[in-house]
Amino acid sequence: MEQKINRPHQMISLADQVFDALETDILSGVYERGEVLTESRLCEKMAVSRTPIREALKRLATEHIIEMTPRGARVIGILPEDIADIYDIRLRIEGMAVAKAAACMSEEAIQELKETLDLQEFYTLRKEPDNIKNMDSRFHRIIYENCGSGTFKDVLAQLHRKIMKYRRVSISIPSRASQSLSEHAAIYEAIAARDSQKAEELTITHIRHAKKNILEQAVNAGNVQTAV
Repeated sequence: MEQKINRPHQMISLADQVFDALETDILSGVYERGEVLTESRLCEKMAVSRTPIREALKRLATEHIIEMTPRGARVIGILPEDIADIYDIRLRIEGMAVAKAAACMSEEAIQELKETLDLQEFYTLRKEPDNIKNMDSRFHRIIYENCGSGTFKDVLAQLHRKIMKYRRVSISIPSRASQSLSEHAAIYEAIAARDSQKAEELTITHIRHAKKNILEQAVNAGNVQTAV
């Protein structure tokens, strides 16, 4: 659903709010690849002037999420071909972030992780893909936000945002949703036991499985020619 801007947040500039809203809509699939967004259309939808729209579009173009054309901003989004690269980067760094988290997470954060896991199980049993995805994202977010590194947190947050559309498609498959739940449970147990090495190994395996599943779905949909 296209977002309107909440003006009372004075600490965040209007351009930042527009950027965040547009990025979320593009990456979640509200705007499809190839769709052209004009300044006038966005101004009307978001109830803002052209200046913050232009600033946001420039940032989105810099991130190669859109490209500017004479007709307006053409949506690029995240190509299926980019997925393998994103998951390869996650494979290199997310395991390390989980290992760090296992060593330094507070007991409160570990409890929050367990509560999230319980909710993921609840929604998996009910086969509610949107809520499963939300809990899946929350599970990972709790970990990288409590790994003790702002750099890991920033990089992983951006990577997870970029693949939100594809992760929802993946988690909609009951077999993958159940597998992901089991893998999260094992990761949680390793973190709760403060076993950094096991937590890292389990996370790497989890990401490999997620990558394989998402690429298979992309190939089956005809979006990419080959999978790795």
